[in-house]
Amino acid sequence: MVYILLGEGFEEAEAIVPGDLLRRAGLEVAYVGLEGPAVTGSHGITVTADLTLEQVDAQKMEMLVLPGGLGGVASIQMDLFATALIQKAYAQGCWLGAICAAPSILANLGMLDRRRAACHPCVWDEMGSAAVDREAQVVVDGRIVTAQAAGAAYPFGLKLVEVLKGPEEAQKIADAILYRG
Repeated sequence: MVYILLGEGFEEAEAIVPGDLLRRAGLEVAYVGLEGPAVTGSHGITVTADLTLEQVDAQKMEMLVLPGGLGGVASIQMDLFATALIQKAYAQGCWLGAICAAPSILANLGMLDRRRAACHPCVWDEMGSAAVDREAQVVVDGRIVTAQAAGAAYPFGLKLVEVLKGPEEAQKIADAILYRG
């Protein structure tokens, strides 16, 4: 199961595009609303989450995805249950995906110490000892996938497909949507 956390003010493209690509690859994906089922993104688009945070089954978690959006990132960081779920995913060896400002959450939890990462320039100073690749759209280091921003939503989503289902499946999805990245 892939869980995508949605806090108020999340960046819509960074949540919807990866989730769509993962579902196209046949993966089970659930959007998780931190404050309830209806969550409004940073551009005023309200999404109905599949689950609330209390309904997440951590034992079924294969990957946890954190979209950016400064409001969404702040919502996740202020939610003790959300940060506990991130820590549990990391401790269980699950894949973690974070895009835009969300890699700063992982950095603040010490998960990116001395690891390569990508993130939005607005959080470069919040990345601790992470080796931020300022040019890469997407970076994989261990079981953590990070990406720059909304413009990287497609390559980020395809990389998430690749790490879970292999490069052939990711290429199949890219071909089906005519992605030319």
